[in-house]
Order: sequence, then structure tokens, then C-alpha cells
Amino acid sequence: MERKNATESAEPLALPKIELYTRVHCHLCEVAKTTLERVRAEAPFELETIDVDSDPELAALYGMEVPVVLLDGKKVAKFRVDPAALLRRLKGAS
Repeated sequence: MERKNATESAEPLALPKIELYTRVHCHLCEVAKTTLERVRAEAPFELETIDVDSDPELAALYGMEVPVVLLDGKKVAKFRVDPAALLRRLKGAS
């Protein structure tokens, strides 16, 4: 019987998930997405972009704050993304 070491049998770690709440024609949203892509090159994460205007509840919740960034479901930024702060959070999440 062949034994596997711990690294062979371990499941791959899930990447942190970033949700970017945005809307069409939002300059700050475009800047935030560009910043997130730069950070993603240093610390991988899943990225989902969500248009707040696609859902009335999201528009009511985030409409006046876009862009809004959530990391694993917790709000970590609105209006502007601080790349250094996000990198620290991502490295703490892994």
C-alpha cells in the first residue's frame, strides 16, 4: 500500500474572494478594478464584479458608496482601494 504525504493528500487552499460592487459609467469603479488587478498580480484572489444597478436591493445598499470592495464577505473599501492595505489583508487571509 502506497502512503501519501500530507502535501499530496491535502486539498488545494481556496483563494480569497473579492467582490467589487460597481456601476456603469463610474470612473472610481474603473480605477478600483485596475487597482484590484494590480494587487491580484501579487496576491491571487477570485474576483467577482457586480453591477449594483442590476438589483434594487444592491442599489439601495451600495448605490451611494460605489465602488465597494468586500473580501470574503467583509467590506474592506469604498470609493477608493488602498493597495497596500488590501495586500496586508490578503496576506493575512491566506
